[in-house]
Amino acid sequence: MGKNVVFAVAGSGKTRMLIESLTQEERYLILTFTDNNLANLRSRVIQKFGYIPPNIKLATYFSFLNSFCYRPLFAMVMKTRGLNWDTPPARTLRFSRDSADYYLDGARRIYYGRLALFLEKRNAIPDIVARMEKYFDSLLVDEVQDFAGHDFNLLSAVASASDVDVLLVGDFYQHTFDTSRDGATNKTLHDDYAKYRERFQKMDIAVDDKSLAKSHRCAPAICDFVKSQLGIEMQAQGRQEAMVELVSEQRRADELFLDDETVKLFYSESSKYKCHSLNWGASKGLDHFNDVCVVLPDNVAKAYAKGKLTTLPASTRNKLYVACTRANQNLYLIPGALLKHYKASIPDRSTE
Repeated sequence: MGKNVVFAVAGSGKTRMLIESLTQEERYLILTFTDNNLANLRSRVIQKFGYIPPNIKLATYFSFLNSFCYRPLFAMVMKTRGLNWDTPPARTLRFSRDSADYYLDGARRIYYGRLALFLEKRNAIPDIVARMEKYFDSLLVDEVQDFAGHDFNLLSAVASASDVDVLLVGDFYQHTFDTSRDGATNKTLHDDYAKYRERFQKMDIAVDDKSLAKSHRCAPAICDFVKSQLGIEMQAQGRQEAMVELVSEQRRADELFLDDETVKLFYSESSKYKCHSLNWGASKGLDHFNDVCVVLPDNVAKAYAKGKLTTLPASTRNKLYVACTRANQNLYLIPGALLKHYKASIPDRSTE
């Protein structure tokens, strides 16, 4: 296998590539960022083998970072009591990066977003590499584009230094989450695709942007929309019939809203609408929708009307790309103004 990173487009088979690389002979560690992705990977492994073979370990990145990297090496020494999932208070910034006060709260929990930096500062990379080589033959990472900050540095160091095969897969334009942010480290990592590629090439990780360049999920009409309107290169593998429709009439918007077979994807606050819905960002990794309605906030609807979706902030454009490419069939775009009378005045409990 060697050391490879494969850049993909939505629906091109990232997970399938990872699953197809698995055997029952090698020892694999498969990492991803979100719980949804972990559940999907687990399901696909069971689908292939009928169960989770003992040679295959699946984990979220922070579970790996805490249980495999940190706790065996430092938990007893530091006498910590788990992870703190909050953003560290601003006052901690005055502490030295070599001080335990920078990493621990008052209950001696370690801030999750500073865990990778702690391991780096304690020169733990060689020990982590040694553990990797002892327990695994291959490291597989899904949704690699979500690694940011010090987490990207740690993953890069372990992947390049360890004597194990490495397969990283991801879609640069599906970067909608960050594993963590702490200061300016890798702040511009996702600003430029060409420079992002170069980071892997400098680590002697081979870059493959051909194998997963075509979408099996999305029809040519949706791929053409993504390319022409969002400026993201995307091609369709098949020739299935589908359409992209901008909904402008209230009656049509109501009809789609009340259709439980068609998911409605909102930029945010999807739980305030009594319908089959999700937020744009939360739909990432889901591939079972047929027709999809993407609800456009006012600023996005105006940008679309002017042919200027490419000028949206990168985070907004990326989430819109994720939402539009969930469709296996038709894509409907609905200005949010046509649905706002359905919005309930209740606290939003949805996630992005």
